[in-house]
Amino acid sequence: MFVVPPSYADTVVQGILQLQWADPPRALPGRAQAAPHLDVWLETAPGQRVALDAAQARRAAGDLYALANRHVAVSYESPLSKAARAASSSPSIGAIVPTGRVAARATALGAEGRVMASAPVLGSTRWVTLMCKFADIAAEQKPREFFQSQYGDAPGQLGHYWSEVSYGQIDLAGSSAHGWYTLPQPREAYLALVNGKQKAQLSQLFADCAAAADVDVDFRGAQGVNLMFNGELDGNAWGGGACATLDGAYTCTRVTWSPPWSFANLAPLAHEMGHGYGLPHSNNSDGDADTYDNPWDLMSDAWRNATSDATFGTLPKHVNMYQRERLGWLPATRKRVIASDNGETQEFVLDAGSLQGSTNTQLVVLATPAQPDPYKTVIYTLEARRRTGTYESRLAGDAVIIHKLEDYGIAYSIDTDTPAADVSNNEGSMLQVGERWNTPDERHWIEVVAATADGFRIRVGPRPRSMSSPAPALVKPATQTASSQPPVNTGTPSPPVATARAATARGRCDALPALLRHPMLCALLER
Repeated sequence: MFVVPPSYADTVVQGILQLQWADPPRALPGRAQAAPHLDVWLETAPGQRVALDAAQARRAAGDLYALANRHVAVSYESPLSKAARAASSSPSIGAIVPTGRVAARATALGAEGRVMASAPVLGSTRWVTLMCKFADIAAEQKPREFFQSQYGDAPGQLGHYWSEVSYGQIDLAGSSAHGWYTLPQPREAYLALVNGKQKAQLSQLFADCAAAADVDVDFRGAQGVNLMFNGELDGNAWGGGACATLDGAYTCTRVTWSPPWSFANLAPLAHEMGHGYGLPHSNNSDGDADTYDNPWDLMSDAWRNATSDATFGTLPKHVNMYQRERLGWLPATRKRVIASDNGETQEFVLDAGSLQGSTNTQLVVLATPAQPDPYKTVIYTLEARRRTGTYESRLAGDAVIIHKLEDYGIAYSIDTDTPAADVSNNEGSMLQVGERWNTPDERHWIEVVAATADGFRIRVGPRPRSMSSPAPALVKPATQTASSQPPVNTGTPSPPVATARAATARGRCDALPALLRHPMLCALLER
């Protein structure tokens, strides 16, 4: 494998973009969680790769994750001065753009002002599992039948999970498992010392495992390869993409690398497959370096608040709604965008993300003013989660979950507690009936009005207008679906008109920023 560093003479380099995510196991009690790692490579020719700085690549690509396993061009920026060039051994990345056929929505600007750069993942996504043994380790932890059954369509199996989380937009039809095959070298031969730490040589593992299985396996039409190893790698499971010779052709595809602790549980395996599909990590808003502390999302904390199965271990929970929409899984009719200059109050039903076939909203986007770089435009999203079904029944609660989208497409769950909790399965991370939240710029406020059979009725409004302007009108849906019916009448008489007006006035006062909630201003609102 040749790693070719770029030079100042190379202004544009083309190749296939490869992302590889390292994910450590869940930390033991009392131990700090190990950090994730992202490698970014440009495969310029068989066996030749250019390493890309991950932070530079994120900025240069905008949505780096949408370009994985695609042909791209990387342009470099050379410092103007000789002194600056002497201080750096390689130029910085200026832009990364796709050069192959681009999906129809790949560069569309969303109504919320962010670029929707993702290529949809739709249809049949057949995966092949290869079980490979190191030459010096004889153990075979699971039989082939176990790995084959992971792809099943029954609840608690990967075929069922990915169909449910994608609303039927993808399936794993035709996926198969093969092995065990013996690798040509012992485990130590697949480890290299990089920056003082052992690191698995992923490309070599893929190449040797695929070569060992080549006689038995038909790779034609496969859209991903799950590699299972009978020993530890470098302390991580890995997911993303890689290139190897498959059926005589040099092919770049989705790949995962799983040691025994990973393949014994569907949750970490699904997490790595998520990276293969182009999903980045999610996070919470506590500001620490631990990305695995948002248990509402498979792509953050796959372990906590998760269901389990006697055969397949810890099961995956769902992915946040923004990422589902990004991959083309959420119908456009189930997304509602509240413009940054919204001037009206809206009330509607927000169905839980787990509900299949919903006819209501399942993703709300609160837009903020667009930035010159649309990838830096911050948005907030609302989604409903309920403790139900095979994968979501052990969530922390039934609630509306708020995410902030920034950092080139990373979703951070919002915690209203101060300080934010280390793990976002606390009350502050759940907006529940009767609670209200404002965006930090107070451009939008939201209130959870009531629970419904499948989610919540919520109210969204703009920042209060000046005292001389009329209050915004309440906008209600023209029709109501079965899941959006109002609560059953309990027989309690309606409040007198004066009481209702006072309650409305108090509501308007509550909508004011805290600094403006002066008794005299509230009294004016009561007139």
